[in-house]
Amino acid sequence: MNLRNTTLLVVLFSATTFYAQESTLADVNVSVEPKLSYLDSIKSTFQKHDIAACVEERWMTELSNQDLYSEMIADIENTNVDEKVDYDLSTELLKERLKALDAKSAFHIEYNPGLENIIKHYLKNRKRSYERLMALSQYYFPIFEEALAKYNVPLEIKYLAVVESALNPRAVSKAGATGLWQFMYGTGKQYNLDINTFTDERSDLLKATDAACQYMVNMYKIFGDWDLVLASYNAGPGNVSKAIRRSGGKQNYWNIRPFLPKETQGYVPAFLATMYVFEYHKEHGIVPQKPIVNHFATDTIMVKNKMSFKQISELLDISVEQLQFLNPSYKRDFIPYQTDKKHFVRLPLDKVAVFTSNENQIYAYCDYDFNKREKPFSSQEMLADASSDASVVSKTKYHKVKRGESLGLIAQRNGVSVTELKRWNGLKSNNIAAGRSLKIIKEERVAVAPKKVVEVPVSKAVVSNDTIKVKSKSVETAKFHVVEKGESLFSISQKYDVTSEELKEWNNLEEETIQSGSKLLVSALVKQKTENHIVQNGENLNAIAKKYNVTIDELKEWNELEDNNIKLGSTLKIMVPADEEVVVAEVKAKKPEKQSPYKSEKVYIVQKGDSLFSISQKIKGVTVSDLKKWNGISGKNIKPGMKLKISG
Repeated sequence: MNLRNTTLLVVLFSATTFYAQESTLADVNVSVEPKLSYLDSIKSTFQKHDIAACVEERWMTELSNQDLYSEMIADIENTNVDEKVDYDLSTELLKERLKALDAKSAFHIEYNPGLENIIKHYLKNRKRSYERLMALSQYYFPIFEEALAKYNVPLEIKYLAVVESALNPRAVSKAGATGLWQFMYGTGKQYNLDINTFTDERSDLLKATDAACQYMVNMYKIFGDWDLVLASYNAGPGNVSKAIRRSGGKQNYWNIRPFLPKETQGYVPAFLATMYVFEYHKEHGIVPQKPIVNHFATDTIMVKNKMSFKQISELLDISVEQLQFLNPSYKRDFIPYQTDKKHFVRLPLDKVAVFTSNENQIYAYCDYDFNKREKPFSSQEMLADASSDASVVSKTKYHKVKRGESLGLIAQRNGVSVTELKRWNGLKSNNIAAGRSLKIIKEERVAVAPKKVVEVPVSKAVVSNDTIKVKSKSVETAKFHVVEKGESLFSISQKYDVTSEELKEWNNLEEETIQSGSKLLVSALVKQKTENHIVQNGENLNAIAKKYNVTIDELKEWNELEDNNIKLGSTLKIMVPADEEVVVAEVKAKKPEKQSPYKSEKVYIVQKGDSLFSISQKIKGVTVSDLKKWNGISGKNIKPGMKLKISG
């Protein structure tokens, strides 16, 4: 029995193998697995954790827009507290509720007609706004309360952030106040909030909240009254002190209110009205919209490499809008890496788990993505590439918005920014309707015919009527570019490593407009002469650099200075343009550019009397810093006979 079964299995296996082989041979179309991108191959190795995502993209877009902030500021500035509002809330009931609030608050909450009018205005006209704000508050208020309790500041101060910024960490006022607590630049610096090219800690949830608490404590030491602390937060302590003096020494907010700036007159009432609406929203049928991510469903990770929000979005499948909401202090959607300063990224917990489990792969992808980007060309490479067969052109396409898509998602998929999408399509907010067509403009490199460049020698004489005057510069050789259809001054300036302003100056152009077929001077070598400056009493490098319209780095390089220290009476070399006006004329004969005797050499033998500076002057395109780097020189001493590398 066993033998028969074994024989049957062998026969079946052989038959299966035969037919499989025959089928493979007969099948001409062999399927090939599509090649994975580097991003997909990286993500395929990720360890993943099955935790539900806690932030929804469209919800984040809705709550992180600027509309709420604009509405709040407009209300404070324009609402007339003396204008009665028709709303179903009896004065007696309101007085009773305000008395209850006063009993448990550090603020003086007393009924007055002005406060009643503002409360009724909010209940009647801003119901939907408060539903959205209450959803946001479920994320922010626990963080605020923790910091306020730490500094022993009344917890009701949390409502101040609603009035200040509508709980938008990226809110910016007309005066430049920024963040949840609307710090001005100077005040932010005063409370140690870092503000630089990439980060603005006025928008950092934890650091800005801590700074706001410190400010409140300091103001309470001055005024001893929390109502006046609120007024000083908006108007400044100086204006509050003036109002107290002008009122005859009164120190109750409502008594000094007429003497405060107009905006501040509506500020404290707006705060108290907001407190009332939050505390009694159920009684008025205000139902908070569903909560977004709460504080305890996120965590921070210290990053060990520079990375962009776009890269994090691609790797972790989280929208850029979510990253912006959770990390508002990174104002360029980019997290820098510095050895002397730690940077953190806040993520939902499920994304934190993926990030920490796959850090090495994530950093590897970021490095790969940064390295594949186009590198800047040197000046010589730009000139050598004048006849390249590629050019950048703009192409327009249209995207039909599908249900569930947001501007952030569309921008991310097309490699553009939300700001660009809004500008191209005349959008004032982030809201878009399904079915709408959005214009998307992208730049692409396309093949083009080589450009014609005419190189001419310089003459101080006017050779023909076709002349171009170069002001205040002495030119040895020049290059001309024949303008082709579709080109602009900017695109030409980028090609030849010059500025648009230089092109306009060299070609006597008043406007940016240029005609195809015209010839532009695009490159000129400028003669320079050396002047000596004797350091006078009280002078420093900065003052001397300004005097000669040069940079401090240039002064240091020309004089081989290691630092900014200079001695009284010492002589500094200054390289300045020759003070002559010349005329450049195009001639038919083409003269080849004179080659430097050192251009083909890789080593220079130091001669007697040579210095690093004098050698750098002999070799075109080489600086003292280059010579030091290529030859491992830390100081400035060199000896005759030494061999120096003059090429990197």
